[in-house]
Amino acid sequence: MMEMIRPILELTVIIPGMLLAYLPVKECLKQAPVKLALWLTPLLLTLSLSGGIVCYMLQLPVKLLLVPVLMLLMLIYHKTLQISIWKSSSIFLAVCAVFACVNSLSRAVNAIMIFEPNIAEKQLWFCAGAGAFYNVVCLVFVLAAWYPATHMVRILIADENFAQTWYIFWILPLIFIGLNLFIAPKYQSTLYTGRILQIYIVVSLVLLIILTFFYAMFLMMAISLNKNAKLQLENHFLSLQRARYDNLCAAIEETRQIRHDIRHHWLQLASLAENGDLEKIKEYLSSADSKMPGFDLHFCDNQAVDSVLGYYSAHAKQEGVPFLAKIDLPKQLPADEMDVCLVLSNLLENAVEASLKTERSRRKITVEMYLHHTHLLLIQVENTFDEKIRQKNEIFQSSKRAGNGIGIQSVRHIAEKNGGADSFTYKNGIFTAKIMLRI
Repeated sequence: MMEMIRPILELTVIIPGMLLAYLPVKECLKQAPVKLALWLTPLLLTLSLSGGIVCYMLQLPVKLLLVPVLMLLMLIYHKTLQISIWKSSSIFLAVCAVFACVNSLSRAVNAIMIFEPNIAEKQLWFCAGAGAFYNVVCLVFVLAAWYPATHMVRILIADENFAQTWYIFWILPLIFIGLNLFIAPKYQSTLYTGRILQIYIVVSLVLLIILTFFYAMFLMMAISLNKNAKLQLENHFLSLQRARYDNLCAAIEETRQIRHDIRHHWLQLASLAENGDLEKIKEYLSSADSKMPGFDLHFCDNQAVDSVLGYYSAHAKQEGVPFLAKIDLPKQLPADEMDVCLVLSNLLENAVEASLKTERSRRKITVEMYLHHTHLLLIQVENTFDEKIRQKNEIFQSSKRAGNGIGIQSVRHIAEKNGGADSFTYKNGIFTAKIMLRI
């Protein structure tokens, strides 16, 4: 019975190995973690038990069976995730590299426990003590890597700015797997020659430490690069927001000029009315009507928001898109008007562009803005959309170019900076954006 347990113990390390591999990709699973565990755990146990029995019955070394088992598990691992094959294979190989180093160390422990060259030469598998040591060290490594895997590594997997690094990362674990295979003695008795066993223990430990050091260094470099990328993206957003704000200021100034012109029109009409010249009044009204912009000038008491709504309302009506606005805002907003206008203009610009790609009979934009109590500003924009919505890792992709949608990213950036929240949903041909800004 004990002889059968030995190869099984060598194979059961696939269980902590798969657990470690899944820790950083919990958010990328195609199914719920509980559902995945319900069928994957019995499968891993079956592979370990049946594989160990096959090795015992046929007197085969575990490594002959381990290669096809790992290939199968890598395929299952990739198929259960919503990430690229470069990411999934790199993570899987990284775990294999660590366990390969532990395997070398366990081989040295096995030699110490037996310490009889003649007997050791006939052993195909680790002794029970070495097999237990192998599993315990793997479990300890899983526990030690739990926090960094579920926090720091998880962030790097979700970060699209870091995507190209995964194309070359797999080389590092593959090198260490190859090194461990290279230093493994062809004959177990070799370890008892001179000081080979001591050297083998030192080399195995050094490889494990160096690999852990490389992973830690790679993680710190990746976090640093990620921060730099986010800073660059934030600067890009700021420049875009500055340009958009300048355009909004121009639109606001244009609206003010229109209001100023309207006052002059009223004065001129009043003068003509005093003279009782009805024909000139009609001519003046006809001439002024052709020069007046065809949109409502008043949505709310706040002049900045009113100007933005007026601009996009006019743009929508020119394109034949019905524009409905329910606005309940005071003259003075208890919030940063620049942020409010930037959020509103980004949402309305996306809504108008999406409506132009929608069947004319279904086009519609609805805007709602109001204060909730005294500390929250709520904004909701709905528009129809007929084309397919593209998402990647729950981030909406641009319909005009490859990559993430800049408008939505800018809105999210402002909401996060403000301590607010955002929600973007698409259902039954209706795209809904809900933004909450804290005051």
